Amino acid sequence: MERANTDKLVQDLRLVVEDAEDLIKATAGQAGEKASAARAKAEESIRNAKLRLSETGERVVERTHAAAQAADKYAHENAWTAIGTGASLGFLVGYLIGRR
Repeated sequence: MERANTDKLVQDLRLVVEDAEDLIKATAGQAGEKASAARAKAEESIRNAKLRLSETGERVVERTHAAAQAADKYAHENAWTAIGTGASLGFLVGYLIGRR
């Protein structure tokens, strides 16, 4: 469930960044010192957000890879336990489906 929430958050943040970029492009013709300063600040915020999103994506990939390696190691070290657990779950699911 945490993975789905993280994916949704990253997707939402990417949409916000895209919308902000579109807004900056749309107001590029606006003159004035305040408009230029606001655009510069927004562009800097967008660059920072993109960098953080990239770093977050990399960390998620690293954690997922580490979890997969840990699961693989556990399954190899405890093969019969993993087989027994899988068989037990299969039996339980089959039994519950059969009762309906």
